Amino acid sequence: MAPNNANVAARGVSYFTPAQNPPAGTATSPQPNGRPVPTIFKPLRIRGVTFQNRIWLSPLCQYSAQDGAMTPWHLAHLGGILTRGPGLTMVEATAVTSNGRITPEDSGIWSQHQLLPLKQVVDFAHSQSQKIGIQLAHAGRKASTVAPWIDGDATASKEIGGWPDDVWGPSAIPFEDSYPKPKELTREAIKVLVNEFAEAAKRAIEVGFDVIEIHNAHGYLLHSFISPISNKRTDEYGGGFENRIRFTLEVVDAVRAVMPESMPLFLRISATDWLEESLPDEPSWRSEDTARIAPILYEHGIDLLDVSSGGNHTKQKVRGGPAYQSPFARDVMKAIGANGAYTPPSEHDGGLNPSARSERLLVTSVGAITSGITAERLLDEGFCDAIVVGRGFLKNPSLVWAWADELATYGLDNPKDDGEGIQIRLANQIRWGFKGRGKRTSDGKEDHGDNGKHDGKSTYGAKV
Repeated sequence: MAPNNANVAARGVSYFTPAQNPPAGTATSPQPNGRPVPTIFKPLRIRGVTFQNRIWLSPLCQYSAQDGAMTPWHLAHLGGILTRGPGLTMVEATAVTSNGRITPEDSGIWSQHQLLPLKQVVDFAHSQSQKIGIQLAHAGRKASTVAPWIDGDATASKEIGGWPDDVWGPSAIPFEDSYPKPKELTREAIKVLVNEFAEAAKRAIEVGFDVIEIHNAHGYLLHSFISPISNKRTDEYGGGFENRIRFTLEVVDAVRAVMPESMPLFLRISATDWLEESLPDEPSWRSEDTARIAPILYEHGIDLLDVSSGGNHTKQKVRGGPAYQSPFARDVMKAIGANGAYTPPSEHDGGLNPSARSERLLVTSVGAITSGITAERLLDEGFCDAIVVGRGFLKNPSLVWAWADELATYGLDNPKDDGEGIQIRLANQIRWGFKGRGKRTSDGKEDHGDNGKHDGKSTYGAKV
């Protein structure tokens, strides 16, 4: 029987692009040399969504939208990365209201006119068999500023599209003197904002996102409410721990209530304000607070805690270095009783509920994780369940591939670099240039190599 040599089209889009099955970034299992698949390349299943690996793109603000609507820049930026196989691509902080943007050029999801460009990005991701999420955000007292490459401390005036007189916060305390002084949110305005987050989530679901993340970090609105350094309220949204986390929990409850049971909900949190050294006598948000809130968030429907830090005060003293935020992720893992990276039940297990939650809160680490070996060690040593990378992907969109190559000898008793690394699937249009022409068999399978160092020759005589 002759093979079907059709270049099969991806489904769900009006244009032709080849189907990617399995998606780029999927590890071959078993590996050709019989070695085990590293944890970072093992699939992770959360509710009804399976991520082919645990190397994920962090939400990266581009400051390139027009009236909150994404432009072709966003499709080029995200498309160039997601075609190369991160397990999850997270779209940048996306404002739930117009005055919730960081700058006038931030993306938004408060209006129907913003949905089409978002859907174009989502549909392209799905045409590549990739998973894509969106981070819902409100900038709070750090709103109405300008793109960071212009001035990191400047207010966006009305003349350039800003809204310095309509900036909100838990208290009337500016982030710093050069920022707008926020208005203290009334109880009624808080209720409206909770609903705005829920409405934004509905739009994200309509567009087709696979994951929703709530932004509760980096000094933006929700973070500024949970921290006593920025929240000086005396009502039910201020004061003690339970009151300060109330707004966040109301947003989580409202968003979870409109989501399908099969759809994962994440939350990004700043584990600490980094004020223990610079303002030791001032109350602030600290790592023990994050460990305390983590199980509460799980009870309210958060599936994964994306652990970052800082951004809420100008006097923060960050202790940087390689993987410098990973100890905070490990603290959360300890607080929830995790004893290692999560291994989900097999999708082929009989009777597995596709909407079933993982048995515990999952945790990611982000920040200065610059090598595949470091990332794999963090998972193997129980710091987290997945790795989130930002600048690494900006510098090298093929980071997943690079880390697969880097892990060639990791964990071997007798390391010997055979030059092939961990074998993963590459997008069809990319991999043929490195491994030559394939040969489709009568059962529809392709005899075609995946990643690896090209030797300048090809089994099938392709010139590269």
